[in-house]
Amino acid sequence: MAQELAFTLINPYTISKSRTGGVIGRLISRTGLELVAARMFGPSKELVNRYADSLLTSNQSEPEFARLLSEYVRKSYAPDPATRRPRRVILLLFEGENAIQKVREATGHLKAGWIGGETIRDTYGDCIEGADGKISYFEPAVLVAPSVERAASVLRLWAEYADRDGGIVDKSLDIADTEGIQSTLVLIKPDNFRFPSVRPGHIIDLLSRSGLRIVGLRKFSMTVAQAEDFYSPVRSILREKFKGIAAQRAGDILSETLTIDIPEDAKAVIGEHIGPIMGEAQFEEIVKFMTGFKPSQVAEADKAKAGSENCLALIYKGMSAVEKIRYLLGPTDPAKAQPGSVRREYGSDIMVNAAHASDSPENAVREMKIVDVQKDTIKEWVEKYYGT
Repeated sequence: MAQELAFTLINPYTISKSRTGGVIGRLISRTGLELVAARMFGPSKELVNRYADSLLTSNQSEPEFARLLSEYVRKSYAPDPATRRPRRVILLLFEGENAIQKVREATGHLKAGWIGGETIRDTYGDCIEGADGKISYFEPAVLVAPSVERAASVLRLWAEYADRDGGIVDKSLDIADTEGIQSTLVLIKPDNFRFPSVRPGHIIDLLSRSGLRIVGLRKFSMTVAQAEDFYSPVRSILREKFKGIAAQRAGDILSETLTIDIPEDAKAVIGEHIGPIMGEAQFEEIVKFMTGFKPSQVAEADKAKAGSENCLALIYKGMSAVEKIRYLLGPTDPAKAQPGSVRREYGSDIMVNAAHASDSPENAVREMKIVDVQKDTIKEWVEKYYGT
């Protein structure tokens, strides 16, 4: 069966209620598809109207629901009429065999009773009818395509606005702009994408306890050049840290092998020479974990190429964002992390510890620049499958 590119639009209400993680977790784990791109949008009135107009003619067999969806998008996706501040919408792209149908089945049908928890709309959607049989409240949670043709049409439209309306949407209607507001970066690491699972979604769900808002996200494969730059502050720390470790280990080995006591000053000399080598080896392992390649094994000309591992970058914004996220992540060593924290739940060791978070507002700025969350990858995927 041929590969397809499917999409899911996470609605503003679903995002504002911190249900993003639940939606992502279900889509990945229940479809088995690969999440290949993610982008935050603050849809302009122009995009909203064009999308709403297209919905009116998208389902001629069920004109009532076509009208309902069109009206919903005009009301829920458009910028606030009073402040003109945008609302946040997340566009996710999934690739795989029979992707359109798999995403649609995981989402649930608009006419379903939405009772129970089998589909996304069962859990997060609502469709309430009054005594007269008319729908009095409608919240579909997410919007998806019923066919390949419809997916192509919608994605071409949203790709057209990916630069203008997409990226980091930190001035949206539900984000305060007062003193103490910070932005911070979270990287959901490659160990969460080894196979389709709920882990990425569950991590986002755990972080939602912070009360912060997701204002940007990007699915990407980190390059070796990015990893070297991103972890450059760690490099010198490791080279220094391993001096003491090398001195002790080498001293013990020599003492046992030569059956003599090695003086502490001699151990220190050994550590000065061997420690930086051990630290550099550990740095190479970190880069390999994040990209799939050791820097020493990659030509300089190839370091800017996408690695073989997957990451999801998210920008959170809100009061004391750095401190709140780092608390919910837990210490670098999962064994020392508090119960219920991300690293205690999903981490294995100091390197394979599920996620990274910026340790200061200044580092957040530096790291966000390296990862380039603002960069669009939606258009290249849409053009690959559906043309311009």
